Amino acid sequence: MPRSIRLPLGAAVLVVNAVQWVVCEAITAAAWTEPPYSYASNYISDLGVPVCGTQFQGRDICSPDHALMNASFMAEGVLFALGVVLLARLVTGRTRRVVLALALAHGVGMVLVGLFHGSRDGVSIGLAIHGGGAAVGILCANALAIVVGSLRSLGLSSAYRVFSIAVGTLGLVSEAFVGASAGTAGVFERGGVYSWLLWSSVTGVLLLAGRPRRPAVVERGAA
Repeated sequence: MPRSIRLPLGAAVLVVNAVQWVVCEAITAAAWTEPPYSYASNYISDLGVPVCGTQFQGRDICSPDHALMNASFMAEGVLFALGVVLLARLVTGRTRRVVLALALAHGVGMVLVGLFHGSRDGVSIGLAIHGGGAAVGILCANALAIVVGSLRSLGLSSAYRVFSIAVGTLGLVSEAFVGASAGTAGVFERGGVYSWLLWSSVTGVLLLAGRPRRPAVVERGAA
């Protein structure tokens, strides 16, 4: 696929991916009415639990549109990985391998999140697979943002690079505080997830606006 098609397509995929997540999450949350879904205290994963009327970790669970959210989880993993793969030619050498590995690991993790829901009502090891997939997905996407921000080869501004490193770092820090309080678990979890969605949107928009214009160079700073 020629660069003139590959790069804008990859950028558009990243933007579409972020939008589909936010829209599907909003629709699924709006359908949850008994009790009302809380963005502050409910985990995002609660939206994908298929059993209504159950309770998990002290939270009442009832997500009528759980299938939509699970589909969004899996679509996010596939689209994020696809977008990064399409854009990976912007960097070369070992750094490209790191970027691809992080993107593909994120994709696999998020597909597992959609296949195995986050409650005790699934198969015996389903909750462990869900949690492991979520951890891998969150860690890898935020790490990828940090790695990309460290590159000079993309031809983007220093402001973008600072943003990329900062948003990835804040995402990881936010995720570390998820268990600090039951009333804010959803806030901190979203900090660890919305970070990479914001990064995807900004990166995609900047690339669609015409960047990078300089040819990629070999980056040797990443192992």
